[in-house]
Amino acid sequence: MPVKAPSSLEELRKMRKPLVNPNVAHKQSFTGVEKMAVWITDKVGTMGFFFIILVWTIVWLGWNIFAPKAMQFDPYPAFVLWLFISNMIQIFLMPLIMIGQNLQGRHSEYRAESDFEVNVKAEREIETILTHLENQNELILKILSHLGEDDNAGKPQS
Repeated sequence: MPVKAPSSLEELRKMRKPLVNPNVAHKQSFTGVEKMAVWITDKVGTMGFFFIILVWTIVWLGWNIFAPKAMQFDPYPAFVLWLFISNMIQIFLMPLIMIGQNLQGRHSEYRAESDFEVNVKAEREIETILTHLENQNELILKILSHLGEDDNAGKPQS
């Protein structure tokens, strides 16, 4: 099997693309609206936001059920308005969350592509190193066989 000529280090450097941080490139590709969607998704998708909504709901309903009638601003059955508002929040947040997840999915795909490119570069470099090692091995074997012939040449034949 013929051994292919090894790629030089200079040839490898010419084949390399400049390394790009996929996280930075991904964030720079966002439009203003996408940045806002990711910001909202990041803030809404936390336990802190969940607890704020939970506490607000408990306070709202508790006040309007247990406070004196004169101080209730949304007495039963009017707190159904709060349920309506809650549903509206869900209706508006769901698409934003999905947009954020889609953007994060694109980021994941971009990172995977970047990882693949790095793996391809590493494979080329490893292949080049192995080719050089094979060539060095052949040269060392030739040198050893040549040294062996030289040692036998000086000995008398029996």
